[in-house]
Parts: sequence; structure tokens; C-alpha cells
Amino acid sequence: MEVQPLDRRVQRTRAALAQALLELASERPFADLTVRELTDRADIGYATFFRHYPNKEALLLDVLSGIVDDLTTLLEPMADAGRLDDAGRELFEYVAAHAARLRVLLAVEHGSAVEHALRAAVRARVLASGTFRPPEGVPEDLAAHHLSVSSLALVTWWLEHQMPYDARQMGAIYARLVVRPTRDR
Repeated sequence: MEVQPLDRRVQRTRAALAQALLELASERPFADLTVRELTDRADIGYATFFRHYPNKEALLLDVLSGIVDDLTTLLEPMADAGRLDDAGRELFEYVAAHAARLRVLLAVEHGSAVEHALRAAVRARVLASGTFRPPEGVPEDLAAHHLSVSSLALVTWWLEHQMPYDARQMGAIYARLVVRPTRDR
């Protein structure tokens, strides 16, 4: 089945809501934001929001899922070719280039439904890659879970600590600490 592209109006509405989310969440905690504030900032009708998302958490997850998709497209070919340090460097270059928005987006409450959904989305992308092969004796789903949780934790740590190492160093650390132990290569 072919996936149809989103209508331009839908794309504009979602982009406006995403921008409103980023702006408001940079001003105060995500938990304190209301749908009314998001729609006012995006200049769309309150009811329109609910035609696109059931709640503000779904909007946040949609924005984060777009980032996961971008990163998968960017990193998967390098990781599949065994170029793990390069893939790690690219990951952290992407994070550095989008640091302000990622700080806002990743500042979700630990243990929240959004955090669980984000980890599940990353884990699903890992499992769907087709080339992910965990070490012998390690269940695939467990290795994918470890890779998703560890990846998000390392990115969050780097951002919270004001990126003390450059992207090349972090890429090498990421490859050694997170990726290599989850691959049977």
C-alpha cells in the first residue's frame, strides 16, 4: 500500500503547532503548557488541534518521531556498513546542529508516557532496520531496547552537560559504549 503525502494544509497546521511547541517549551516546562496556549501561539483554532492530535503529548511525540526518522535515514547506511564511529559522529553533529530544540524536546519527565513512546519508536526503528543482529545469546528485543535507551541517555547527558566533547569524540564513545556491544560483528 502506497503512503499518501499529507495535504499541504495539514502540513502547515502541524508545522505551526510544532513551532509553537518549541517556542513555548523553551519558555517554560512542557508539563505546564496547555493546548489552548499551543493553538493561540500557532494561530489555529482550538478544535483544529484535536483533528490532528488527541493531546499535547501526541504532538510532542510526532515532533520527536520526525527527528528519529531523520536520524534513521542519515545513520542507517553507515551503521549497516559497519562504519559505527562515522555513524556516531553524524549523530552527534546532528544533535549539535539542533541542540536548542532537542534540549526542549528531550526535557520530558523521566518515566512519562512520552519518554516510553519515544524509546519504543527508537526500538521499533532498530528492529525494523533489517541488519540489526545482536550478539549470540542476547534476545533481539532486549538488545534493541538497550540500544534505544542508551542512545537517548547519552544524547541527553551530552546536552545537559553543555556538550563537553566534540561530535567526533562523542561518536567514537557512542560506538564503543553503546553500539558495538549490541551488534554481532
